Amino acid sequence: MAQYLLIGIGAGLVSALLFGVLLKATALAILLYLLAPLPILIVGLGWSHRAALVAAFTGSLALALVVQPFLGLGFLAYLALPAWWLAYLALLGRPNADGGMEWYPTGRLLAWTAGTAGIAFVAIAVIAAPNYETFQAQLRGMTRTVVRIQADRAAGAPVPKPAAPEADAATDAVPQDPAAATRNEVANALAAVAPGLATQGLTVLLTFYLWAAARIVRVSGRLPRPWPDLAATIMPRRVLAILAGSVVLALVPGYPGVLGVALAGALSAAFAMQGLAAFHDRSRGRPGRLALLFGLYVILFVTQGFALVALTLFGIADTALDRRRPHGTAGRP
Repeated sequence: MAQYLLIGIGAGLVSALLFGVLLKATALAILLYLLAPLPILIVGLGWSHRAALVAAFTGSLALALVVQPFLGLGFLAYLALPAWWLAYLALLGRPNADGGMEWYPTGRLLAWTAGTAGIAFVAIAVIAAPNYETFQAQLRGMTRTVVRIQADRAAGAPVPKPAAPEADAATDAVPQDPAAATRNEVANALAAVAPGLATQGLTVLLTFYLWAAARIVRVSGRLPRPWPDLAATIMPRRVLAILAGSVVLALVPGYPGVLGVALAGALSAAFAMQGLAAFHDRSRGRPGRLALLFGLYVILFVTQGFALVALTLFGIADTALDRRRPHGTAGRP
């Protein structure tokens, strides 16, 4: 027990340090910030989820005392607790009839990664702006700034300084030229889907963090579960119902609607990753597999959005048809 406490405290302090350097706003600081959840995941997978929980609260407390309480709370809600939760799920298992262990399926783990990303985004949004109208004003201010900067760059004009959200809101009350009105419409539409775009990225990051931490712990020989066949990852069919429910929830005003958009975006990223896994799985043993995979990644790099939509649909169809899942796995933990 004392060992878990010491390891957890050390990992929490390292994670808090990596997170706190973001305040320096340099390229190196951003890179180190992106590594912040790894120490928590590593101790969670290599020692115990209890050590990861100690690390999460230690890092949060350190940031709250040394920097400011808001930063500590944001770290806890957005990165630390999600890292602990995913480490806990990854090591869930139950004994088989033959005396072996049946580990938590990677498909369900992927679904939980998306759900965790959606909940974490809404949690940090509520922490930053408990009032929903304030959150919306801040979000619209940011998206209008982004749209204005992009429009000015396309036109070759000097990039203006970002305007305050109040100033952006004030522009709605006065007549505008058609170009400015169009930019505002685009910015408002972008603000509506921004939570989904944010959780798409967070889902991919959390998945990468979990994979990287597991690889590190596996090299050290401390990973309890055997390395899974990642290409065989498939989410349960009930995740399709959750995706449909999140789309309906997105129509509800207030933070429940934000949660719906966030979950829809996170699950779309999870289905895109499942689509990629399914392509790897279905191409096994086929002639020219390396060429097929190389072509897929080239298309992903070149077309980006279009290919991701196609992979998302492929992942949804993969779950709906359920043809890759081994028979008799519906009752797994």
